Amino acid sequence: MDGKVFLGGGGENYAVAQELALKYANRHGLIAGATGTGKTITLQILAEGLSEAGVPVFLSDVKGDLSGLARPGSATRKLHRPFTERAAKIGLDDFGYRACPVTFWDLLGEQGHPVRTTVAEMGPLLLSRLLELTEAQEGILNIAFRLSDEEGLALLDLKDLQSLLVWIGENRGDLSLRYGNISPASIGAIQRRLVVLENQGGTRLFGEPALDLSDLMRRDADGRGVVNILAADRLMGSPGLYATFLLWLLSELFETLPEVGDPDKPGLVFFFDEAHLLFDDAPKALVDKVEQVARLIRSKGVGVWFITQNPADVPEDILGQLGNRVQHALRAFTARDRKNLRAAAETYRDNPAFSTEQAIREVGVGEAVTSMLQDKGVPGMVERTLIRPPSSQVGPVTAAERAAIVAASEMAGKYDVAVDRESAHEILARRAAAAAQEAATSEEKAEDLEPVFREFNAARRYSASRVGRSTARSVRPRDTFGSAMTEAVIKELKGTTGRRIVRGILGGLFKGR
Repeated sequence: MDGKVFLGGGGENYAVAQELALKYANRHGLIAGATGTGKTITLQILAEGLSEAGVPVFLSDVKGDLSGLARPGSATRKLHRPFTERAAKIGLDDFGYRACPVTFWDLLGEQGHPVRTTVAEMGPLLLSRLLELTEAQEGILNIAFRLSDEEGLALLDLKDLQSLLVWIGENRGDLSLRYGNISPASIGAIQRRLVVLENQGGTRLFGEPALDLSDLMRRDADGRGVVNILAADRLMGSPGLYATFLLWLLSELFETLPEVGDPDKPGLVFFFDEAHLLFDDAPKALVDKVEQVARLIRSKGVGVWFITQNPADVPEDILGQLGNRVQHALRAFTARDRKNLRAAAETYRDNPAFSTEQAIREVGVGEAVTSMLQDKGVPGMVERTLIRPPSSQVGPVTAAERAAIVAASEMAGKYDVAVDRESAHEILARRAAAAAQEAATSEEKAEDLEPVFREFNAARRYSASRVGRSTARSVRPRDTFGSAMTEAVIKELKGTTGRRIVRGILGGLFKGR
């Protein structure tokens, strides 16, 4: 539909169309619900509708199911058989099967085009979150980034950061006078966390060529927005890496894109699946960063949707920024579940026709309680909605199909080969090699001069000994009776009796005074 994305049918007998207005699609949204209630299908039909409207989409494929967006559905598939009946029930007369233009991405570079950024672009705040550093360790990381700028040491990949930390440790005495205490133990802890990150595949994330954000905002020849799918099934084994990367991507979009105000439709819609991973044990500074991005990035023409099991997973300040809501069933088996269910129901605009709390408890698979922003950005009245069937394939594509799509992509060859240009690691290695060479040259010179110095010192000692002996013989007084008596008196005075005589004379003098 023009200017809108059809979600499903609501109201009595599902006769009222529930739609997402494109001009409010950058006001962010929430898809919530228990496991198995249909969140993935809702995400899939939203991606289809936005793509058809010319809006590029970025989403993470946690279970591998969303890769089916690249293939058209089929009435012969078992999962698709009920779709025709559902389409008729909600008045979707032009329902048909069609694929979306898809680009596959993968941080590990195995199931899609590699995605890279540099350590410098990640920044110390997000990197500290990724490495789970303490406040003191984060302080040292900030010093490293400052020195990188001041010394012209580009931080592109992990080995750059590791080499710079080694250099900081070697020069911590001088650096501590300027930046404060730099503990070797803290540096060691950061290095160990970097090793853990390497083992998780983080080495592939950092490097060049870095991702060009414009490649996420493309349209195909028919004007449809490209759906960018990040393979995240293996990435979920490293939840910190997953959450930090997606937050970095949001931050980069916020920092890079120009202000566009309130466009007729977004320039990009970003879906953040398993959103609770972003906020679990997150420091306040990071939560504040997410809130800032969520509040301001809509003016850059970017919409953000969080997908999670329970709305309580999202902090209240951020939840308040999410104007469009799709709530699938929530189970309420415990007192805490009932409290969360009640809190979720209270965030909707009441519908006098039914109890929102009861509807959230009762909706079945493929149904949801929805509220979309309407004219002037006012939340629509909550409706019990039957979600439309997707036009693309439900379930994953095969490995061969994925490989063929990756090979035929416009991005093929652009990011496949990593580039390792000169940066902090190479510069510091060259400095160390130059210092070692200088030290070796100085040592060689010293070894060459050592025989000369030995001969010179030997000659000087020989000359001095001869002069000393001849002088002694030439000035020695003649042996006379007077000289012999004098030597005897002096010798006696040096002895114990002589010292007593001197002490007695001096003592008498002082007593006399």
